[in-house]
Amino acid sequence: MEDRRAEKSCEQACESLKRQDYEMALKHCTEALLSLGQYSMADFTGPCPLEIESIKIESLLYRIASFLQLKNYGQADEDCRHVLGEGLAKGDGAFQAVLCCMQLKGKLQTVSNILAKSLTGESLNGMVTKDLTRLKTLLTETEVRLFQWISLERV
Repeated sequence: MEDRRAEKSCEQACESLKRQDYEMALKHCTEALLSLGQYSMADFTGPCPLEIESIKIESLLYRIASFLQLKNYGQADEDCRHVLGEGLAKGDGAFQAVLCCMQLKGKLQTVSNILAKSLTGESLNGMVTKDLTRLKTLLTETEVRLFQWISLERV
């Protein structure tokens, strides 16, 4: 049941981001991550590990967006390195699959917009800019790939 609580917290975080309740989004994301962190993957009997990983990635992305809006760049960068490091290191395509699913559900647009705004409107240090740019590029590539795939499916 803990996985459902995490999933619900993640959904609330998305809604809070859309309403510009960044502190609430941060709180919901942190709750989701804490809930998931209390258990090993063997403890989850319901959804498959990919769904759990999806909730974790989604929560981290929303936290990054919230931290950026709250001008807490150090924490945003830490979460950014965490999500990029874990997601890209696995190399099994699960990270990209999660991003595609989020894009299809319209959940990446808010994060992408906040990233773009922060990268163009704020003076950030070099490492933060590097990590956030990598994440923004990855989100953009996901959007383009998904758009191309949808276009090919229509033909």
